[in-house]
Parts: sequence; structure tokens; C-alpha cells
Amino acid sequence: MGHIGPMGPIRPIILAMQSTKTDVLVVGAGPTGLALACQFVRYGVDFIIVDQKEGVTPYSKALGVHARTLEIYEQIDLAKPAIAQGTPAGKVRMLERGEVLGEVNLSNVGEGLSPYPYMLVFEQSRNEQLMYDWLRENKQEVRWQTELQDFSQSDSAVTASIKTADGQIQTVEASYLVGCDGPHSLVRRNLGLSFAGSTFERLFYVADVHIDWKFTHDGLTVCIAPHSIVAFFPLPGEKRWRIVGSFPEGVMKEESDVVYEEIEEQIKKEAQLDLEITHVDWFSTYKVHTRHVDRFSSGRCFVAGDAAHIHTPAGGQGMNTGIQDGYNLAWKLAMVLKHSAHVNLLDTYNEERLPNAKRLTETTDRMFNLAAGTDWFVSLIRTTIFPPMARYILSIDAIRKRFFIMISQIGISYRDNSLSSHDEDGDFEVKAGDRMPYFVVDGESIFDKLRAPKFHLLSFSDGQTQSDGLQSTDVLDTQTIALDPKVKEIFGASKSFRVLLRPDNHIALITKDPSLRPVTDYLKRIFGS
Repeated sequence: MGHIGPMGPIRPIILAMQSTKTDVLVVGAGPTGLALACQFVRYGVDFIIVDQKEGVTPYSKALGVHARTLEIYEQIDLAKPAIAQGTPAGKVRMLERGEVLGEVNLSNVGEGLSPYPYMLVFEQSRNEQLMYDWLRENKQEVRWQTELQDFSQSDSAVTASIKTADGQIQTVEASYLVGCDGPHSLVRRNLGLSFAGSTFERLFYVADVHIDWKFTHDGLTVCIAPHSIVAFFPLPGEKRWRIVGSFPEGVMKEESDVVYEEIEEQIKKEAQLDLEITHVDWFSTYKVHTRHVDRFSSGRCFVAGDAAHIHTPAGGQGMNTGIQDGYNLAWKLAMVLKHSAHVNLLDTYNEERLPNAKRLTETTDRMFNLAAGTDWFVSLIRTTIFPPMARYILSIDAIRKRFFIMISQIGISYRDNSLSSHDEDGDFEVKAGDRMPYFVVDGESIFDKLRAPKFHLLSFSDGQTQSDGLQSTDVLDTQTIALDPKVKEIFGASKSFRVLLRPDNHIALITKDPSLRPVTDYLKRIFGS
């Protein structure tokens, strides 16, 4: 009951809290969150995506877009716009004390392995803008300047409080929540997930600049120094470059205390080149951390991207890995939400992505230590042994291909996980869990046939073996493809066989059985009857 005042009863003012229901609440609209939202549009999953920023980042940040990411972009017609705006990495030239030691051609290093046999230099800001524009074209919007305050979950839903730009508190009730909210993730902290790892005890810098110098704009320039490297990445636009390097051990300044003039002095000291930096677009300093969560989910809540793993910049893996996290999770949530798949399908997100995060941190740590380690033996390898060896090693076709498979993320496989059925793939070169290999069919990429957001059953026919047929449904697309010599070579098969692909185009099973039993048994595991 209200108090009595001079004008009569004073009743307490109650602000009605707005409430919204959705399938998935996505927290964070960086590359990972935006990519996840794009996949939800593909699958028809209802979602709300919020971010406390005012809009997409204005900073270039991550640079490299790898083949596997472009294959994902291709499914929503974003690969061509990305390539048009970006710059394929053409070559790497290595220098020491201003002298060119050698060059390695990277322009077509993955030929025959992907429709995109290179790394695309395409800034994070432009990736974000590309995906954001696509979402808006598909009548979706990011709730900018909206901050997650808190959340709780029950057996049936997640209830979150969000604060809008005008200070209102709203309630969102979602079936699931995905934290794509970066290395300082509130979602991760509130779920109690650990984020163990280490910090590389040196101060690094990055600067986007305009340079006048003698080198052409068609490749990466790496200056090898005794204590580190200085790398120059070509950016779209005349004379624009990204410079990455580090200060020597012992520089104890805080990141915010470093001024640009100190960075330029360090660049010129280490690179030992005649160059003039005519304009600075942006610069930053940072410490390199390597960490990952102990698990990618808790109940109805998940983490992805930098909220789940951070690592060194070696190989340009970070942004691409976050996009792959979302690609892996989206189809599983869609099958549960839209097609009544067993809820335990969601457990495979952690099962598949956690081992990948562990491998990634270990690999990038080793690569980064070669580039920036201060141990005398590592320094000897970096300055004396590696430069001449790199050009020779990458001239060997098998090694070039292996290098591309590792860097481009097309080699990520889930062979050892529960969604991979190995009952009948022993005789094949390709195994369940692998990404579907790339090849050309009737003049077009096999991936052009795999755009529908469904499982895909591909029957490779030699024209002689009769097999049972299966009709396409709302969760399964079926196609028959001629067993041509290239397919025989890739799979190591001479007779008709079938491949069942998951919606993310990783192989679920391979079978020579002319009946449909292996396929129907597998789908029953996912969907029941």
C-alpha cells in the first residue's frame, strides 16, 4: 500500500519490464556472432543478437580469411564480394638486414584442394560489414548498444536481462544462448567455465599505415631479425600496409603508455629498410595470450570464438576459427529446434570444437615461438636455417599441399567423434569426419551442389550397380553423381558408393551398401523415427 501524501495516496511506480521470446539469444556481434546469425537465417532459426558496441568495428584487426571460411561464405553468396574487396596473398618475400633472402609464391598454393587456393587479405572490419549488410538485406538487425546484464537457465529455457541504449531493462526468454562476447566474456564467466592458459611476456604492436618504399604491393614482406620478425601485410588501397612486430624483452611499459613514435622507431630498427611511413590509419599494442575453455557449453548455454579460445596471431587462425565454431553449432541447434533432432546432438559441439581449440593453441604457439622466440637456438633457426629452407620446402608439391591444408582449416576433421560412422569406410582414402573433398563435377564445384542447409546423400554411380533410391525431404537432399576418374582417385573407389554429409559438409558416413540401411540407421540416431 502506498504512503499518504498531501494530494492523497502515493502509489509506487512500477516500470513494466518488456519481455521477448526467441529461439536463440546471441551475445556479441563480432565476426563469430554475425557469422552465427547468418547461419540461423539460412536455417530459419529465430534469434536475437545484441552487442554493446555502436556498430561494426571501424578497425581492421584480423586480416586473413582462409579457404574454409570462403567456402562457408559461398553458401550465402558472400565469397565473391569478399574476394572483390580483398587481396589474395601472392607471395612472401623474406629479408634480413634489408637484403632479400628469397621469395615463396603463395598465389595458388592450394590448387585442386579448394575453390579458393590462397589466403585472402580482407580486414575484420570489412568482414563484419559484409555479414551485417547481408543480415539487413535478409530483414534481420543487430541490437547495437544493448548489453547483457545477467541470465539464468532452467531445464526448458534461458532467461536473460538486457539493457538497451536508452537504459531500459528488457527480458529475453530463449531456448538457447550463445556467448560470442570476446575474451572478457560475461557469458563464460557467469557459466563458471575456466579459461586457463599463458601469456607471452613481450609487448607486441600492430599498425595500419601508408608506406613509400621499393617493394611492390603483391605480397607479404617479412623482415627477419635476431630477436623477432617484422611483418608487412598488403592491405587493399594504394600503399596501405599492416605492420606487426614486437618490442624487445625488458620493455615493461603498459600497453596504453606506448606512443606511435616508439613503434615506428622499433620498426625501422628491426627491419633495417629504407622506408617512409607517410600516414597512420590505426595502431595498437597488446600482449599475446593463449587460453581456451574447459568446455564449450553448460546446459542450454554455449560459447564460441574469442569467448572460448584465444591464441597467438600465427597463421591468422582466430577470426576463421570463430566462424567455424558458429558453423558447427548452427546446424545442430537448427536440427534440434526446427526438426526435432535428439537434444544430445548439441553435446557434439563441445566434443568436436574443444579438441580443435586445444590443437590450435598448441600449433599457433609453436609457430609463434619460431617467429618471436628469444631462445638462442630458436633465433638461430629463424635467422639462419629457416629462410633458405622455406623456399625449398614450399617448392615441393606434397609439402605445399600439407601446409595449405593446415593453414586454410580445410584439414579440420572430426574422425574421432561420435557423429562419424566408420563401419564401412575402411577401404576409402577419405574417412567419416573429414570435410567433403573439393573436385569439379560437370564444370562446377561440388560445393555448388551442397548449398541447401540439409544433410546431403550423394550417390556416386558407376552406371552398373543398382541401388535403392531415397527421396529428398526437408532435412535431406539426395543427388546422383557419375563416378568419374577424379572421384575414384580422391576416394580410392572403383565401384558405386554413397556419402552422407552433415549440413556443415563434413562426412557422416561412406558406404558401398546398395541398400539404404546404413543411411537410415544413421539418421534414426539423429532424429528418431
